[in-house]
Amino acid sequence: MHFIVKVFSEIIIKSPPVRKRFIKQLRDNLRKLLADKGVNVDVQRDWEKIEIVAPDADEATIAQVSEVLAHTPGIANFSLIKAYPVGDLEDIFQKVLPHWKDALAGKTFCVRARRHGNHEFTSTQLEQYVGGGLLQHTDAKGVELRKPDITVPLEVKWDRLFVIASKTQGMGGFPLGAQDPVLSLISGGFDSTVSTYLCIKRGLRAHYCFFNLGGRAHEIGVKEVSYYLWNKYGASHRVKFVTVPFEDVVREILEKVDNAYMGVTLKRMMLRAAEKVAESLDIPALVTGESVAQVSSQTLVNLNVIDRAIETVVLRPLATMDKGDIIDIARKIGTETFAAQMPEYCGVISVNPTTKAKLHKVEREEANFDMAILERAIAERRAQNIDEIVNELDADLSVPVVADIGAGQIVIDIRHPDEEEVNPLRLDGVNILKIPFYGLNNKFPTLEQGAQYYLYCQKGVMSQLHAANLKDAGHLNVGVYRPEPQSACTI
Repeated sequence: MHFIVKVFSEIIIKSPPVRKRFIKQLRDNLRKLLADKGVNVDVQRDWEKIEIVAPDADEATIAQVSEVLAHTPGIANFSLIKAYPVGDLEDIFQKVLPHWKDALAGKTFCVRARRHGNHEFTSTQLEQYVGGGLLQHTDAKGVELRKPDITVPLEVKWDRLFVIASKTQGMGGFPLGAQDPVLSLISGGFDSTVSTYLCIKRGLRAHYCFFNLGGRAHEIGVKEVSYYLWNKYGASHRVKFVTVPFEDVVREILEKVDNAYMGVTLKRMMLRAAEKVAESLDIPALVTGESVAQVSSQTLVNLNVIDRAIETVVLRPLATMDKGDIIDIARKIGTETFAAQMPEYCGVISVNPTTKAKLHKVEREEANFDMAILERAIAERRAQNIDEIVNELDADLSVPVVADIGAGQIVIDIRHPDEEEVNPLRLDGVNILKIPFYGLNNKFPTLEQGAQYYLYCQKGVMSQLHAANLKDAGHLNVGVYRPEPQSACTI
């Protein structure tokens, strides 16, 4: 196995010291991520790319490495390179053809060859021969030397031929650790998950802050989607998940604040609490999923009033995005199913919310608010490492966790179908049901309730959250199958 990883174009145009630091950070991140998955590879960098090599890797390892590369910030694209012994021109063409036949259909192309060593052909002859063969034996539209749709790169290095077997688009952006951290105010819906993802993509190490307005199901759902975002896109760095109990704050707003100003006041209270959390973690910026004019509290006038509650900068990656575009991104990154299933809780509902809040009126309403309640909520916050959230489940919702499964028992694989396809679960004599996490709540009650079921996911985190949620709903016949100990991420 040999991957060539091209870094994001904005990294290339940085000054030499910054460029060197960014590429080194990306290499270190990849080493951590691959080691965490148990993949033994050699990861090296140079001035513009990173190479990942494992001579004895099997197809499962290649698939695992591809999965990591596709979801690691800082990568523009990556190519899987196949190496062959160098033969004559016809032999080279026959080795190239299977890798490019489908990709060239309906496209213009050209062949570009690099050659090192002494051979019976020149680089130009190699390009002409392979290009002519591809034109005759594929459905390519034609050869275009100046601006082709596709460039077929080849490299002959002494007695070895290197051919690109596949090329995959990466996330782009900057590697995590290259920028300062942020604190994302996350509710689990479309907006907050997408805004968090966009920050991660930009290299911002996103910690999570959840305001619990009431309801355990909502908290479990938000923990689950937060873990998903971290595990899929940001697991090279450990982050915190902070829960702030806001039920009493909501109650005080309902009792003391004018109806029209409830929403704006709640947002200002959240920012005040988030600022204190951020200061305790030495984080210089907050992130929200607000989009201009999406709801009444998000008019420019109201956002201006909301931001004046604190001094910390507030980033809004979705400020000018349409809701449809936000949902499209959520679908692409895998959080749409979480958001669609997320339990809703609205603690503050204004019948006639203001869209043009006046700062002096908001401050007058807040003068009736007992700030000691807000201070108490901040003091009672709970912070935990994102990869350890299952350890904080209440004792009354704890579920059995087993490392061994015997023949005849039932395991439910709750992973996303894409993840299950890359690394399928195989257990001899065990009945394996495939029910993705987003369909589990509806499907589980229809199963035979006299049987015992064990939920499975890659690390046992999401399975334990779902098992606890099912137990909370009254299903006592559920546990977790976790064959390996939960791995910890190194900072």
